[in-house]
Amino acid sequence: MKKVLSILLTLALVATFVGCGSSPEPAAPAPAEDTAATEEAAPAEEAAPVEEEAPAEEEAPAEEAAEESYEPVKLNIAYMPNYGSLWSVLTAKEKGYFDEVGITVEMVEFADGPTIIAAMESGSIDIGYIGQGAHKLCINGQASIFALSHISNGDALIGGAGITKIEDLAGKKVAYSSGSSSEDILLNSLTSVGMTMDDIEAVDMDASAIVTAMLSGGVDACATWSPNSLKILEEMSDATKLSDNMTFSDTTVSLASWIVMPSYAEANKDVLVRFTKALFKAMDYAADDHYDEVAQYVATQVAQDYDSVYEQRGDADWLTGKEVSEGAANGEVEKYYEIQKEGFIAAGAVEADPVPAVSDYVMLDVMIEAGQ
Repeated sequence: MKKVLSILLTLALVATFVGCGSSPEPAAPAPAEDTAATEEAAPAEEAAPVEEEAPAEEEAPAEEAAEESYEPVKLNIAYMPNYGSLWSVLTAKEKGYFDEVGITVEMVEFADGPTIIAAMESGSIDIGYIGQGAHKLCINGQASIFALSHISNGDALIGGAGITKIEDLAGKKVAYSSGSSSEDILLNSLTSVGMTMDDIEAVDMDASAIVTAMLSGGVDACATWSPNSLKILEEMSDATKLSDNMTFSDTTVSLASWIVMPSYAEANKDVLVRFTKALFKAMDYAADDHYDEVAQYVATQVAQDYDSVYEQRGDADWLTGKEVSEGAANGEVEKYYEIQKEGFIAAGAVEADPVPAVSDYVMLDVMIEAGQ
């Protein structure tokens, strides 16, 4: 995607030079100004060309007013307490990018994607963030995706003492959170060695309880995401990372996205474009080596220490807003979601019949328009 961005920027620069060479009229008043300054005795009519610039000067305030004519809207935003969920949305809030498009956000914390979607269905949440696993619910028609956040590597399958490879999980207690990216990384790992959930003692639990269960020895292994995975590996000297998202990068892609209810998307596309425009501006800023500043925003929001949050900056490929918008236009973003969908189909996680096209549940047009 970065190569596409480079090419498009080059073409844009060429277009700028061509545009400058083909519009000579605005330069015409300049000689009149020089004459007025040096020939004080010149007749009044000779100074007339100076007045021709007045309309152009009067247009600027009108244009500025148009840019600021957004109807104010307040949105309840669901997030998870980690860097990946908050890196762009908090940057947009703290840097004033939401204010620029007339949006006020109220941040609400949740443990995982499925509970966020449930809250959206109840009407208490307008916009939510989801990790890889909850995307299957979008494919099944429960929510619409309107913006790609990043490509994640924050999920991990971790074994406790004596478990150093995936095959060692046979007959062991393995904690996971169903419907989330936790379940996704577990299924991918088991499938890679010819195993299924029937070969382990799967323990479905709330995402927030997985760390405690693992550290206390209540389970033998777990599938979770950052920062839980980082905390477990740091505090358990005998723990082993058995797999992560990059283990399966040749066959699947782990995405994080921003979603809404289909009914909200249909009635409020203009709000989604405004939100995404601010989000993309924040992504451009945050991905431009501002990880320390963003980590401080996140640490304050989730009440975690700065160092542990800053460590999470390696959890993903942090895309810029320009990359996402251009990728939505050239088909690359759609390809990501297609690969993801095929992975869910192979895992038997897609219930929709017929299986929808990516364009039926991913609003590529919002990403394109927000980047213009």
